Amino acid sequence: MDGPTLVDTDIPARLDRLPWSAWHWRVVIALGVTWVLDGLEVTLVGAVAGALVRPDTLALTEQQVGQSATAYLAGAILGALVFGRWTDLVGRKRLFLVTLSVYLVATLLTALSTGFVSFALFRAITGAGIGGEYAAINSAIDELLPARVRGRADLAINGTYWLGTALGALSTIVLLDPHVLPPWLGWRVCFGLGAILGISILLVRRNVPESPRWLLLHGRRDEAERLVGEIEQEVSARHGPLAAPASRLTLHAGAGLDYATIGRVLFRRHRRRAILGLSLMIAQAFAYNAVFFTYGLVLGKFYGVPADRIGLYLLPFALGNLAGPLLLGHLFDSVGRRWMIALTYAASGLLLLGTGWAFAAGLLTAETQTVLWCLVFFFASPAASAAYLTVSELFPVAMRGLAIALFYAVGTAAGGLLAPALFGALIASGSRVQVSLGDALGAGLMLAAAAVAAFLGVPAERRSLEELDTLPDLIDT
Repeated sequence: MDGPTLVDTDIPARLDRLPWSAWHWRVVIALGVTWVLDGLEVTLVGAVAGALVRPDTLALTEQQVGQSATAYLAGAILGALVFGRWTDLVGRKRLFLVTLSVYLVATLLTALSTGFVSFALFRAITGAGIGGEYAAINSAIDELLPARVRGRADLAINGTYWLGTALGALSTIVLLDPHVLPPWLGWRVCFGLGAILGISILLVRRNVPESPRWLLLHGRRDEAERLVGEIEQEVSARHGPLAAPASRLTLHAGAGLDYATIGRVLFRRHRRRAILGLSLMIAQAFAYNAVFFTYGLVLGKFYGVPADRIGLYLLPFALGNLAGPLLLGHLFDSVGRRWMIALTYAASGLLLLGTGWAFAAGLLTAETQTVLWCLVFFFASPAASAAYLTVSELFPVAMRGLAIALFYAVGTAAGGLLAPALFGALIASGSRVQVSLGDALGAGLMLAAAAVAAFLGVPAERRSLEELDTLPDLIDT
């Protein structure tokens, strides 16, 4: 293609007017499992942290556990930037198959680590696969799901991170039990199970189609028409005749892929959206990575919980996090994005501040600490999911993958890379007050993000992606 070409189409409206069907469920399951894998990975490292410091395993220090978490996040940042750019250029499907394959190989290599250097290296490569997944999968899901349910569906899909956490917790309860497997083997089997899960997902994901919206933007209109026709035929066979599409629109095929155009969209046309996205991503990245990468260390050092019992505390915590998006997700489509994002960020920030104070005062046990963390992240979970929803729906289709990658990378670098290393050092100090100050920092970031969301939020609920691209920012309306 020599340059941008105008394309008159009703494909976006045809996708948005589809009733929810078995076809949508297949897409959600095949693609949404990304968050299951990420939750599994983060939980495994947090849960096996106590085992990895044993002299008969890798003999890591507490600081090295935190540094390996930082390596995972650094890999995720690089993977997001590289694969995010490529998902816009060569397609969503091609990339979500590649990124899952990277994850598989790296997770298997993690199970074969011989020391800190190899463990940190393989964690970084695993992170690259997961980071790339975020860009490719968020793009594909938003472009395939109907606009009227995009909010609740996105939050529920992102919330399955906690299903992965629950699976990781359950597996560690058994595999880290020295009566089942010796400590030197149990943690390796944990990571091996992640690779096995990934293989099964790869087989299912091969049947997910390319995004018709991406095909249109890259001059492949006939292929997009054929694909949407096949989807409509399958859905109408089960749900009856479909309503006529509500509208047609004109797209600029091939436009918006150069870095100059991307820069203009981010820093001029949608500057306020960029500030909103960065604020949400940085706050949730710090809060989540601070707690999860050091969860096992806190329970072990301050409450004396054995490594093989950490999973018992992670399981209810994971279920509480899963419940948040499932129970509150529909409100993001009815009450609206702006106020629900502000509410969930503010609630989780205030609760985290209170939890840190109670911890510093020595008022908690391992059980009550877990209960309070469950309450904090019941609200933080939909808040974090809404951050990914925001950055994936508020920018043009032609640059969606890279936009997600950029916000994820900057948010994770500014909020996530610091958190595990910082909290690892705070925990190693043995001071409850120092750890609570870290909690206060995370709470402050969440409260600041709540204020930004209340001021700059965009009324994206029930609007098509194409309409959102032309919608003025809230502050300008």
